[in-house]
Amino acid sequence: MSGVPALKLPLLGAVLALLAAGWFGWMGWLTASSENAAAQAGLARAQLAETLMAKVQAERSRLDAVRERIALTTALRRGDRVAAEQVVNSGWEGLEVVEWHDVGLDAAYADAAKFGYGKLGLLEEALDQNGAVAAVILDGGGPRFALAAPVSDAGRVLTLVYLRMPLETLTAPINQHDPGPGYYALRLGRHNVVEIGDTGLSGAAEQGAVRVPGTTMRVVSTVPPPPSNLGAFPNFLLAALCLVVAFALLMLPRLKGLRLQRVATEEPAAVTAHEPTLAELAAQPPPEPAKPVARADTAPVVVRAMLDRGIFRAYDIRGIVGKTLDAETARLIGQAIGTVMHKQDAKTIVVGRDGRLSSPQMAAALIEGLQAAGRDVIDIGEAPTPVTYFAAYQLRAGSCVSVTGSHNPPDYNGFKIVVEGETLAGDAIQDLYERIAENKLHAARDPGLVTRRDVADDYVQRIAGDIQIERRLRVVIDCGNGIAGAIAPRLLTEIGADVEELYCEVDGTFPNHHPDPSEPDNLHDLIQVVKRTGADLGLAFDGDGDRLGVVTRDGEMIFPDRLLMLFAADVLERNPGACVIYDVKCTGHLAMHILRHGGSPLMWKTGHSLIKAKMRETEAELAGEMSGHFFFRERWYGFDDGIYAAARLLEILSSRPETPQEIFDTLPKGVSTPELKIPMAEEGAQYDFIDRFLSVAKFDGARIATIDGLRADWPDGWGLVRASNTTPVLVLRFDARDGDALERIKSAFREQLLAVDPELQLPF
Repeated sequence: MSGVPALKLPLLGAVLALLAAGWFGWMGWLTASSENAAAQAGLARAQLAETLMAKVQAERSRLDAVRERIALTTALRRGDRVAAEQVVNSGWEGLEVVEWHDVGLDAAYADAAKFGYGKLGLLEEALDQNGAVAAVILDGGGPRFALAAPVSDAGRVLTLVYLRMPLETLTAPINQHDPGPGYYALRLGRHNVVEIGDTGLSGAAEQGAVRVPGTTMRVVSTVPPPPSNLGAFPNFLLAALCLVVAFALLMLPRLKGLRLQRVATEEPAAVTAHEPTLAELAAQPPPEPAKPVARADTAPVVVRAMLDRGIFRAYDIRGIVGKTLDAETARLIGQAIGTVMHKQDAKTIVVGRDGRLSSPQMAAALIEGLQAAGRDVIDIGEAPTPVTYFAAYQLRAGSCVSVTGSHNPPDYNGFKIVVEGETLAGDAIQDLYERIAENKLHAARDPGLVTRRDVADDYVQRIAGDIQIERRLRVVIDCGNGIAGAIAPRLLTEIGADVEELYCEVDGTFPNHHPDPSEPDNLHDLIQVVKRTGADLGLAFDGDGDRLGVVTRDGEMIFPDRLLMLFAADVLERNPGACVIYDVKCTGHLAMHILRHGGSPLMWKTGHSLIKAKMRETEAELAGEMSGHFFFRERWYGFDDGIYAAARLLEILSSRPETPQEIFDTLPKGVSTPELKIPMAEEGAQYDFIDRFLSVAKFDGARIATIDGLRADWPDGWGLVRASNTTPVLVLRFDARDGDALERIKSAFREQLLAVDPELQLPF
């Protein structure tokens, strides 16, 4: 009878509802337990930080007491360091090393790598603080807890004392703590000083980190995530709702009993006319077999005969729309990128675009090509390049393309490409051209899907949740009508700045000035507005927001290599010994500044892709280019981000009582030129010129570096000429101790350049 199954349905539904109630109740209990464990871990984290602070303060106080002993200063005045060491060791167990260093630290600077960047930085800090300082550094073959302090007599510093102790001296409270199912660590920068518990939870431990007061270390912890993201109360609420549903379903048959009983006694309905009988079904001919569908890994693609190889550059793809770049080329590039992803089993990619008039068309064609290769695309719409990079991390895609012409004129456009966390450059860019030219493009049977997301709020909240400036600064922001105008004013307001906008309306024609902050002429309006309004600072961004320019109230353009000095000193406070990378266009003062702050300087080739690759290789915490690209791996993701760099700059400036101009005045400064550019006749001519220049140029008395163009360093200054990787120009820069040295170096380069091509129009 048809009514019998119908009677069972409410009962089955009630059983399922009861099971669901049990499930949600169980999830609620587990989630409540997890939330309680997380709260307990937070309390333990704070207690451990207080315990470690007390330990550090106790050891510093102990050293302060020792260096005040008359026996110590007496021994040091006599030059008897053996007796002085006995004074320090007296009653102080566990010391591995006691060292004495001259105040000038000349021996340390002579070979900083061998001496140890961390030790050098600690001794420098002791001099600056004129007191005992403590840190965890690499020394003696591994991490150690170390102290340093100046020893003075009658106001004169006699020497610096350095003490090294086993790491356990500091970390014992964490090692002795019971982590349960969770994870605890003491971190310095990106490095774990010590960790206990389930290391698989390490990546989620940073949220809620507690800084150990008086140090750059922090205690982090976490517990296994709850089994449900709903929270305990919503789970209990759903359990109650399921119980109500189960009760209602159990009551339903009782309410419908009479009607169901009548239905059960009715005669079965006749077979309707449209239902075929068994005989009719048997008489029908069998269906025709499906025709086989051919599959191919590569689809025939008509490659454009005039595909311009010149747009495939050193670290991105860039051309002139309507001449060397069009929608069909963009589609082929998208399919080539999708093919590379297919080879690496990468499925999802983020696509963002700048505000140029051609960008919607270029992005649509690129996405079409990516779909043809079977890749799923997350389209975030208009977004600065660093926001596109951020989305690749935030959405766990790992790959992204920013459709942007960067700082080039309005008729340019191009693509900055990341596949599985690696920015494509050099041979990888040329490989895309080869795949298109040779028709080696993957064609998927099923095209990829496209979803649309807006990550602007996530980007702002991620940065504002980490950076809040300590005092209000008034800043003028000039976005040059580039895409940074859509987010930079909002972000800097969120972190606590008073923002005045200049040319922040996104307009792909760039009606006011070229969006390139490395050109002084493009900063003229910004300087005037900063002066007129009395703002503390002026900030400028390029067309896609990955570069930063800075001007002061006095109208001074702060070159990016000097900004990098400020960033390096800040990062090295928390990461002594860290590698800091800078490009060949940066001042010679930068390396010594990094060394004096306990870092390891490394000069490398110009180019955002090349710098990022070197950062991955060296695990550098910070990098920067003279063009205004800044790359933070400490507290950020390691990609170039002018907007984030602006936030970090305001964080540093607001933490000090001096004006921004006074802070910048403390940085080493010579006499230098901005980037100078010599236009070439056609694309590629700049590379040919550099090849000829390298073969014939001679600079007497200079140390020559050819990692990127030619850089000649003399004791009192340096000069550089290199080929631009973005436009057909030669890029030059000169820096010297004084004006006379600068003119001498410029004259030497002038002579050598004109010897190769007498027709060059030199801008100096």
